Amino acid sequence: MKSPIIKRSISVAGHKTNISLEDAFWTGLREIARSRAMSISAIIADIDMRRQHANLSSAVRLFVLEHAQAEAAARAAGSAAPERSDAEGARAS
Repeated sequence: MKSPIIKRSISVAGHKTNISLEDAFWTGLREIARSRAMSISAIIADIDMRRQHANLSSAVRLFVLEHAQAEAAARAAGSAAPERSDAEGARAS
C-alpha cells in the first residue's frame, strides 16, 4: 500500500521549514509527541539538533523507526520471561 507524501510547514528554532513525510511517519511522530507531552515542533527541533548528515525529513523517519524498534524490543523483553502456570505460581508464593 502506497502512503502519500505529506508536506507540512514546521517552525524549528524560530524559522519555518518544510518537511515531507509519508502519512505513517506523521502519525508515528504525533503518537511519540503525545506520549512525551511535547509538541511535534519541539521533537523535530530536538531531532534537528542531534542529526548528523541526513536531511531533516530522513532524520525524522529514522527517529520514528528507531522509536518503534525500541518499543518492540522492550515488549519482546517483557514477554521473554517464562510464564508460570497457576500451580507454579502457588508454589512460589
